[in-house]
This record gives sequence, C-alpha cells and structure tokens, in this order.
Amino acid sequence: MALFVLDQELRFPPPHLAEPDGLLAMGGDLSPERLLLAYRNGIFPWYDEDPILWWSPDPRFTLIPSSLKISKSVRSLLNRNYFDFTVNTAFPEVIAQCKKITRPGQDGTWITHEVEQAYTRLHQLGFAHSAEVWRDGRLAGGLYGIRMGKVFFGESMFSLESNASRYAFISYVRQLQQEGVELIDCQVHTDYLESMGAQMMPGREFRELLDRLIAPSAGNPR
Repeated sequence: MALFVLDQELRFPPPHLAEPDGLLAMGGDLSPERLLLAYRNGIFPWYDEDPILWWSPDPRFTLIPSSLKISKSVRSLLNRNYFDFTVNTAFPEVIAQCKKITRPGQDGTWITHEVEQAYTRLHQLGFAHSAEVWRDGRLAGGLYGIRMGKVFFGESMFSLESNASRYAFISYVRQLQQEGVELIDCQVHTDYLESMGAQMMPGREFRELLDRLIAPSAGNPR
C-alpha cells in the first residue's frame, strides 16, 4: 500500500488505510491545527528525524478509567501520600525530562526540539497537560498528553524515583475520571501500562468512541 504524503492542506487520509504497523502518512507540519485534527481522528506523530511520520495503529492500546489497576505497593504509597501530586505546574520540565530519559530498547528519543516546541504551544493553548509528582520539593516523575473532550491522549512519562511515574499516572487517571474523561489513549502496547489495566481495542471501536466523546467544536485553538 502506498504511503500518503501530506502537503500544506489541512487534512489526513482515513485512518483505516494505515499500513499493518500503523504508519499512515508522512510530511505536513506540527501546527496546533494539524496536531489537533490528527488526535481527534486517532492519529499521532512519532518519528526521530524528518520527515514527520503519522501513525494510527489498529488495534489501539487504551485504558478505560474504571478499569484502572493499582498494585498493592502503589496503593500503599497513595494511602501515605508518599509523593505530592500536581497538574500543569511544570509542563516544560516534564516534557524536557521525557525527552532525555533513557528507555530500555530505545536509541535516542522521538521528542525532538520541534516536537517539544509544538506540544509546549498546545499547552499554552490549553490542550496539552502535564501531571507531576514531587518528593521533598523535587520533581520525581510525571507525564504529559492531550486532552480533548472526554478523551486524554497520553504521550510520554518519566520517572526519577521508583514508582514515581506509576503514581503520577494512577493519580491523574483518577482525577480525569472524576472530571468525566471516559477514555485514555495509550497508543501502543507496553507491559508497563498493561499492568495498570490498559487493553487493546479494535481501531473502528476506538474511532467511534472518539466521535462520541469529542465534541465537534473541540480542537479549535484560541
């Protein structure tokens, strides 16, 4: 199947036309308008050098907040308020840590300077959010992603202390559930997120949920 090449026109090919590995298109830009159009259609950028590559895996790895699993060790930390939990207090620091953290099996990072700038702009516009955990006043872990309607699209997380990112993720999912979020997009499978309740969902079902949970007016940068 031929790979779609994007131009300056603000559009994407239908996600169901993606390659078996999820690769859908290349090119375009990381403008707020294009990124938000991508997310509301179940598409996200993931690349480590030009051109930009756009993906829409099928099946999709997702978490329904009510299915969140909490291990005994993390529940003990939560009960003791071991970390201080905050939201949107250190977005630049969180994405910077996600950019430089060493990950098993990965050589380098997909969070380029261009990506860092693009998502920081989305944060300034109110679409990208961070969740942080602190220990003795120091940032210990966190995550960031995109919030649209009743969906949170997780992008990356980091941990500088044992269980810090897990604590941040669980605390944030709990908060999002209280705020009415019904779907967490985890993009691709990891054992780490599976241990917290994430599961595979057919792509068609995922896109139908996006249509239902994201209002037509969402995704317009102010």
